[in-house]
Amino acid sequence: MAKPAFKVQQQAPAAVPADAALMASLLVNPWFKALPAGLAQAMLRQGERWQLRPGEMMFRQGALPSGFFALVSGSLKASTLRADGREAILAVIEPGTWFGEISLLDGLPRTHDITALERSELLVLSPAVFDELMASGDFSRAVCLLLSRRIRSLYGLVEDATLRNTQARVARRLLLLARGDATQATEARTVVPVSQESLAMMLGITRQTLSKELKALMRQGAVTLHYGRIDITSAERLQALASQPGPKA
Repeated sequence: MAKPAFKVQQQAPAAVPADAALMASLLVNPWFKALPAGLAQAMLRQGERWQLRPGEMMFRQGALPSGFFALVSGSLKASTLRADGREAILAVIEPGTWFGEISLLDGLPRTHDITALERSELLVLSPAVFDELMASGDFSRAVCLLLSRRIRSLYGLVEDATLRNTQARVARRLLLLARGDATQATEARTVVPVSQESLAMMLGITRQTLSKELKALMRQGAVTLHYGRIDITSAERLQALASQPGPKA
């Protein structure tokens, strides 16, 4: 298998220390934090460090599986393009998030594009290392748990798209992003670092529709709007609005 062109820096696995700083950057993810300490250290020792420049594509939809990834720093977007060129952002990937396991498990091509939103560093476990780790009961059970969390999240998004009105969908996605979207940290933050354009792409609505709904949320005291970010001023109010039933607008 040809090595992907996006790997701009590679170190031998033995040259990647399982140091405290690297460990701390990944322990923000509850999934990784719950792993046995020895397994977590082994994953870090066997990883390679990759770097991506802003706007650099990590892999495209349809690419062959090339590893199991953890984002150490920076941010990535998982997206897909329609035939007419319109982009849908599926998730924003933040530090601590592990991803890429699906194609390693079923051997099928990647399901979406991954692109760096800023300078980013990743820890990568090769397919061979991933397969070796899957022989461990602790790791294979952890991967099953990771997949179950992803499936629950996807079911929630399908439910939102089917049963919720637009305002509730916006509120629910902001609550999801407050925990890191793909990371899903245990503690929610009050600042959501997402642009309105990106949020509209995540929800599959126009920027104008999103602007109208965000202003409604702001009038109700749930959020305040800033350039490149949205602040949650009342998580309780936002949760109440997110729970409202009703047909899509």
